[in-house]
Amino acid sequence: MSNFNIDNDDFRNHLYNQTKDGKRLWIYPGRIIGQFYKLRSYFSYLLLTLLFGLPWIEYKNQPIFLFNVLERKFIFWGVPFFPQDFHLVALGLVCFLIFISLFTVLFGRIWCGWACPQTIFMEMLFRKIEYWIEGDDKAQRRLNESPWTNEKILKKGSKHSLFLILAFAISNTFLMYIIGKQAWLQIVLGNPIEHIKGLIAMLIFTAVFYFVFARFREMVCMVVCPYGRLQGVLLDNNSILVQYDHVRGEPRGKVSKTESKGDCIDCHWCVRVCPTGIDIRNGSNQLECIGCTACIDACDAVMEKIDKPQGLIRYDSLNGVNSGTKLKFTTRIGAYTGVLVLIIGILVFMLATRRNWESTLLRTPGMTFQVDEKLHTVSNIYNLEILNKSMEDQAFEVHVDKPLELIWIGKGIGNIEKGKQVKTEFFIKAKIGAWKQGEKIPIHIRNDQGQEETLKTSFIQPDE
Repeated sequence: MSNFNIDNDDFRNHLYNQTKDGKRLWIYPGRIIGQFYKLRSYFSYLLLTLLFGLPWIEYKNQPIFLFNVLERKFIFWGVPFFPQDFHLVALGLVCFLIFISLFTVLFGRIWCGWACPQTIFMEMLFRKIEYWIEGDDKAQRRLNESPWTNEKILKKGSKHSLFLILAFAISNTFLMYIIGKQAWLQIVLGNPIEHIKGLIAMLIFTAVFYFVFARFREMVCMVVCPYGRLQGVLLDNNSILVQYDHVRGEPRGKVSKTESKGDCIDCHWCVRVCPTGIDIRNGSNQLECIGCTACIDACDAVMEKIDKPQGLIRYDSLNGVNSGTKLKFTTRIGAYTGVLVLIIGILVFMLATRRNWESTLLRTPGMTFQVDEKLHTVSNIYNLEILNKSMEDQAFEVHVDKPLELIWIGKGIGNIEKGKQVKTEFFIKAKIGAWKQGEKIPIHIRNDQGQEETLKTSFIQPDE
């Protein structure tokens, strides 16, 4: 991944939004409404509708998505997961990481520009509010550099008031994903004194989102986000990125009838509209680039005005720019794809065969067998735990094969509510010598839907 602006590589020594002595430069990205911007807007509206709408949708009186870390309750598309399903969650995360790696190898940071919540909130909500109230980038710069007047106070106050309202809405939405709609409604509609922790959580979330989108902004992508740092490892010359066609564009300069110049007229519109302030003409190896396509729309608009072909900046690979080579199915892509398909297959199989309950059987610690000399029987005591992992109540029966006999301590298992766990104890009794010494005994668990599980455990008895 090479740099095309070889005469000046000063951009490598510090961030675009910082001076050489480390002070932050506020970025005022220009507004350009082109083909890609419109497509990103429509796609963002779809994602925002899903983001704000999904917490309100329930299935069997449970949210279809829940990430309750505090109570260790997780629901994905209406399927509940518990700590006992950690292996499935871990496998799913591995699958997701491999998918991200493969996707990045092929298409770079297209996720960042099109689907990342940071980009969608910033560019499609907060930035549009800023344009609406304060004007374009030049108007915003003039306003910030001007003295405080009634007009400035009104505009700044209106903008930041809307920012706070929007941050509050986003924070409440994310809180609903964590605690669920019903718990959120209790906090909102109930007595504030009774839900002080929930209200504090709302305010903290609101403050964080307001700070991120009102002040921190592009620093999230340039400094905090770990995904951007992976680009240098995962990308190669075949990756499809937002590329500047240096073959066609150089040497750049103003339109001249006497000199032979490239198509780039050095108008700096691609730099002006970039939300992270980079110059895409310095090459595609800049980790600050989020692939938002703003520079493509800006350059296409300029090319149209000067009667030049569009696509001087476009989605392409470096090999495609240098030699016209199309994307190839490389060995690395094949390896990622093969591993990904294998893990997805394993995950699908494990999910398809996953029972809607989890049972644990243990001999009671510290207890040996008990012998009834009169009846000539021996008994062992066991602890049984059953977790109902379904979205409905379930009834369970537990039985053993003859000549074994099961005797409950208490009322037994019976009905278990959805998401609840029941612990109980029972004796297994048999005539001395009726069961082969050292052989595991089977204990059968059946639910009211006819599904059955057999657990095997040791049965200790005296030597004959």
